[in-house]
Amino acid sequence: MREDFLYHLWKFRKYDTEALKTSERQLLKILHPGFQNELAGPDFFNAKIQIGEQLWAGNVEMHLKSSDWYAHQHEKDPAYDNVILHVVWEHDVEIYRNDRSIIPTLILNDKVDDSILETYKSLLEKDHFKLNCEKDFGNFSEFQIQHWLERMFFERLEKKSDLILDLLRKTGNNWDAVLFIMLSRSFGSKVNAEAFMNMALNLDFKLVQKLSGNQFSLEALFLGQAGIIKNVDQYGLDLEKEYIYLKHKFSLENEFLESPQFFRLRPDNFPTIRLAQLASVYSKRKSIFQDIMYSKDVQSIKDLFKLNISPYWKCHYNFGKTQLKKDKKLSSSFLDLIIINCIIPIKHSYFQFIEEKDEQSLQDLINEIKSEKNTVIELFNTLRPNTAVTAMHSQGLLQLKTEYCNANKCLQCELGASLLRKSPKYN
Repeated sequence: MREDFLYHLWKFRKYDTEALKTSERQLLKILHPGFQNELAGPDFFNAKIQIGEQLWAGNVEMHLKSSDWYAHQHEKDPAYDNVILHVVWEHDVEIYRNDRSIIPTLILNDKVDDSILETYKSLLEKDHFKLNCEKDFGNFSEFQIQHWLERMFFERLEKKSDLILDLLRKTGNNWDAVLFIMLSRSFGSKVNAEAFMNMALNLDFKLVQKLSGNQFSLEALFLGQAGIIKNVDQYGLDLEKEYIYLKHKFSLENEFLESPQFFRLRPDNFPTIRLAQLASVYSKRKSIFQDIMYSKDVQSIKDLFKLNISPYWKCHYNFGKTQLKKDKKLSSSFLDLIIINCIIPIKHSYFQFIEEKDEQSLQDLINEIKSEKNTVIELFNTLRPNTAVTAMHSQGLLQLKTEYCNANKCLQCELGASLLRKSPKYN
C-alpha cells in the first residue's frame, strides 16, 4: 500500500465517518479535510476537526504506520508543530509533540470498505498487460475522457513551457531567438533534436538576421556549425569556404558540438536537407515570430513555411551523390509536428509571458490537426476505439501515459481515481 492511497481516502472521505474516535477513544468529527499540500511539509493544511468539545484548525499528516513519523524525523521539524491529527493505516506507536502532549491519531484500516480496497489492489497491486486500468478504460464516460485529455494537453504544454521560458531568460527576452532555437530543435525531429538545438544555441540570432536574404550563407552557417559540410564536390567546397569566412569574421565556435546523425533516417529527414530547409525559411525574412503570433489557423501557419530549397539540394540528399530532382518542400505532416511541438508551445508561453489567457485559440488550433500515430496512441485506441481523433487527444494521451500510467500515479489521475470513488458505501 502507498501513502497516496491514504491521501485519496482522506480527501474524498472514502471511509466510514460515523462515530469516529481517535486512538485514545476520543470522539472525532472531520469538519473539513483541508487542502492537499504538494510541497514540503504536512500532507494537508487548513483542516478543521472537532475532538470531544474542542474545535481545532491546522495541519494533517498521514503515514502507513504511526512510527513513520519518527522514521521521517518530523519530531525535529518545526513545520510539523501545527499538526492537529495524524492519520494512519496502522497504529504502532504513540506520537508526541515537543511539549510531550500526544498528537491525536485516526486509524483507517478498519474504516474502509472492502470494495475500495479491492479496486485499489486491482489498479496498483496486480499484474497488467499494458495499463493498470485497461479493463475499465473503455467504460469511462466520454465527458471524463475529453475533460481529462484536455487537462493533460495543457499540462504537457506547461512542461514544454519550462524549456521555452528558460530559453527566454538565456536570450534576454528575445522571442525571435527563442523561436529560432525551438524551430531548429523541431526540424531535427526526434533523432537530431538536441544536435540542431545545440547548433542554434551556439549562434547569435543577430547573425541569422544579418544573413537573411542570403540563402547560401545561411546554409553555410547552419551546416558548418553542425559540422556536416563535406568538400567532395564544388558545392561542398563553396559552402566550406563560405563557412570558414563566416567563422573567422564572427568568431564562431563549434568544436564541442554534437554532430547530427544520418543513421536509419529517411533521406527526406537527413540533417543536410532539414538544415537547408531551415536556411530557406530564414532567408525569406529576418523574423517570423510576429507572423506566427498573428496566425489563428493551421493553414496560415503552414503558408509561412512555403520554401524554395537551393537548386543543389533538389538533386541531392547529401554531398556528392546526385539524385533525381525533387523540390523537397516541407510536407503537411511534418508541418503538423512543427505546429504541435514548437508553434503551439511558443504561443502558449508567449501568452503566459504577457499575462493573457488564450486557451480556446490554442484548443482550436490543435483540434485542426489529426491525431498523431504511434504505439502509445494505438494502445489507447485499441482499448477504446477513436480515443484519439485530434492532436489534442494524442498529446493528452502521451502526457497521461508518460507522467501517470508509467509512474503508477493512478490516484493522481482523474480516470484512475474515479474508479475508487465508485464505492456505494461512502458516496
